[in-house]
This record gives sequence, structure tokens and C-alpha cells, in this order.
Amino acid sequence: MIALQDLLVIVAIAVACALVVCGVAVVVLLRWRSASLLAQVCVVVGAAVVAALAGMVAVAQAMYLSPHDLVVALWVAGVSGVVALGGASVLGLWLAREVRRVRTLTREVGEGRTVRAVPGAGGGDLAELASVLAETSEKLALARDEAARTESARRDLVAWISHDLRTPLAGLRAMTEALEDGLADDPELYYRRMHAQVDRLSGMVDDLFELSRIHSGTLSLTLEPLALYDLVSDAVAELAPLARSRAVSLSQSGPTDLTVVGDARELARVVGNLLINAIQHSPAGSEIQVMTTAEPGARAAVGVVDAGGGIPEADLTRVFEAGWRGSSARTPPAALAATGDAGSGRTADDAPEGGRRVRDQPVPGGAGLGLAIARGIAEAHSGAVQVRNVPGGCRFDVVLPRLVPTP
Repeated sequence: MIALQDLLVIVAIAVACALVVCGVAVVVLLRWRSASLLAQVCVVVGAAVVAALAGMVAVAQAMYLSPHDLVVALWVAGVSGVVALGGASVLGLWLAREVRRVRTLTREVGEGRTVRAVPGAGGGDLAELASVLAETSEKLALARDEAARTESARRDLVAWISHDLRTPLAGLRAMTEALEDGLADDPELYYRRMHAQVDRLSGMVDDLFELSRIHSGTLSLTLEPLALYDLVSDAVAELAPLARSRAVSLSQSGPTDLTVVGDARELARVVGNLLINAIQHSPAGSEIQVMTTAEPGARAAVGVVDAGGGIPEADLTRVFEAGWRGSSARTPPAALAATGDAGSGRTADDAPEGGRRVRDQPVPGGAGLGLAIARGIAEAHSGAVQVRNVPGGCRFDVVLPRLVPTP
């Protein structure tokens, strides 16, 4: 047995030698920051071997170990160290290869390319890092595509809004010049038309402001319990004259005891936008069905079903994009313009062209933003707006959280 005092001396000498060698290794690594990973691994392993050898020599000198035993110990440590360095070199080469692969993935991600991690090409942290880079590149690709679509939609919206603004402004200018030159046969009619055009411009500005509040997250809601059936009834009654002017009838059905939590003004705008959209596309003599239903999961829905012939399947996912148009047509139908709905702040769509349905075109007071605004308001209420084709037309559903009375 080794005496406790001798054991403490051996440990102290070994620790001192290890600290000295490790300090030298740290200095070398700091000086060789730009060295390859293989060189740094060899320095670390070499430092461990040298620390062990130094400790053995120092302990042998202190304990008066025989020269024969010291030579044997040094040979054993030396051979083990050489083998360890060889293994460290192989390990370093493998790690360097994995690091280069991760570096290549990182560069490709930085260049905007979509990368994919190679299954089984390494393990541990480096493999996990490569997988994370691959996932990140896919997310960045999706984000770039979404940003491109958003930018394209923004450019289209600016172009379309500019066109929509020029139309009433040109009319106002022409009527103003006619009044100034005394060429207006009926000044009162011109004044009424100018008032309608001003209301239409005001409605466009209101829609743009509403959409900007939705997108910026600054839409302020006054939440309170609302009777859904009464909310729909008010919207139906308000738009009944517009429907009659288009020879379209409105029918309402559903339970009267559904209660939702929301902002009455904003939800009325959602229902109104969908009703105007339906009226715009329904042919004369048809009926628009408006129904309230209880949905699973403490939800309630308002469904608006029209007879406008449906929407092309390829366009179903785009009808809620701000300012999206199914065609280049810009002029609102005369029949709808004559209804005096200017200034309502609501938006509908253009009339069918050549028998094909075209969504989200403006009516007076609108700017092709009605469906986008409806979706934004519904989502601000933790709800959603859905659309699907039904026989003879299409159906829009506004799904909202329902207030369930506690027993």
C-alpha cells in the first residue's frame, strides 16, 4: 500500500505537470486559431500524452524509481501516445470532413439555395446542426416565396388602387369643368354625381385604412356578447334595397339563440361585405341564402350561399388576397353604381365577364378589398372565413367563437 503522504505527493506532482502542459497547449491553440480542426485535435491529444509523460518522469524522479522501471513506463506511455495521436488524426479527419459539409450547407443557405441534410453522414451535434440548417433553408425558401407573393400583390394592389382612384377623380374633374364652363344642363344632377364620387373615394380610403390596421395588428376591437341572428338580420335589412335593385332576393334562416363574442361594428362589416359580394354575382331572379349555424367546438358560423355559378378551383385560394382580381376588368357595373351604395365602406366584386365569375372587383366606396378585410376581421376575432363551391354557386362561411352558457 502507498502511504497517504506519498499518494498526496504523487497527485500533486501529476496535477502540476498537467497544468503546465495544458497551459502551454492553450497558448498554442490561441496562437493557431486559424489552424485546421485536425491540427487543433492533434494539439489537444498531444497535450494529454505529454502531460502524462511529464507526470510520470517527475514522479519517478521524486520517488527514486529505478532507471529500468522508468524506461519501461516511458516506452509504454510513448507507444500509447503515438497510437492515441494516430487515432486522433483519424478522428480529426472525420470531424474536419463533417465540418466542411456543414460549412458548405451554411454557405448554400446564405446564398439562398434550398439544401437537404445527408442522412447518416455523421452523428451527434454536427448531424443535428446539418439537419437544422436543412430545415432552416426550407423555411427560408417558403418565406422568400411568401415575400415574393406579398410584394407582387402589393404592386398589383397599388396599380389597381391607382386606377380606381383615377376613375372617380377624372369624373370629378370633368363635371367640375362642365360646371365652371356653364355646360351642365342639370347642375343638381352633377352635384349629386360629384357627391357620389366623393363618397366612393372616401370608401376606398376607409377600406385601405381598415386593411392597414388589420395588417399592422392595430385593429381595435370592442368585444361584447352579440346575438348572431340579430347581427345578420340587421345586415340583411340594410342591403335589401340593393338586392331588390338587382332583382335578387335575400332569405335568412337558422337558430336565433346563438351568441358570439365580438365587435358589433366590425362583424357587421364582415357580413355586409359577403352579402354585397353575393348580390354582385347572383343573376336576376335568384335567391341568396343567409344562414346561421352552430358548429362543433363551441363555434358558430354565418353562411352566405349565392347562385353566381361558382369560382374556378384555381382561384379559390386567392379570392381573399388584397386587391386580387380575376380579370383586368375595372369598371363597376352600372346597375350597382346606380344604387347609391357609395360611402358604405364595403367591397364587392365585378360582374361576370363572358359567363365567367370574376371575384373581388370594386363597387362604389370599395377598392377590391372586401374579402381581404372580411378575412382579417374574422381572424382578429380568432375566427376564419372559408369559401367553397356548391351546386349553382358558392358558399362563404364566417366561423366565430361561440359563447356557450354555463349550466
